[in-house]
Amino acid sequence: MLQEIVISGFGGQGVLSMGKILAYSGIKEDKEVSWFPAYGPEQRGGTANVTVIISDEPISSPVLNQYDIAIVLNQPSLDKFEERVKPGGILIYDDYGIRRKVQREDINVYRVNAMDESTKMDNTRVFNMIVLGGLLKIVPMVSLENVMKGLKESLPERHHDLLPMNEKAILRGMEIIEQEQKAKVAPA
Repeated sequence: MLQEIVISGFGGQGVLSMGKILAYSGIKEDKEVSWFPAYGPEQRGGTANVTVIISDEPISSPVLNQYDIAIVLNQPSLDKFEERVKPGGILIYDDYGIRRKVQREDINVYRVNAMDESTKMDNTRVFNMIVLGGLLKIVPMVSLENVMKGLKESLPERHHDLLPMNEKAILRGMEIIEQEQKAKVAPA
């Protein structure tokens, strides 16, 4: 198994945290893992992205030009990463703040209405966990049990009372993700 993933959005959306939780989860499953964040001078409000690689084999470099999966949470991220998804790959987005449809027809496109759902849950801080749940529904690269262990390790102990709410958000993301477009070509 090899999954090369980019998660991108505004700082404050939990992009880096989502990547860190995926990385911790992969470690818990004895996978080879790379977590490579990138963000501008202002973490909150500026554009941030993180590359996560989870593999059964050693990882040669954390720097990628193309991805199996792109999760884009704002228009600048869609503009930057849509073309970098491998043919047959996956693009997941939350349409809150996205002004245009995905143009490519050679990738699988999924929508998860995480912002709307987090508002319904009365806690917009679980936005990223809803997105993560959607990802894991489509590509179950790590188990929910190990995601929860990774979440516990990445959250400060004073926030461990939020673990049940985060698990509920992950499960909700698994329920609401919808495929919008199926690739017209086989994966590379």
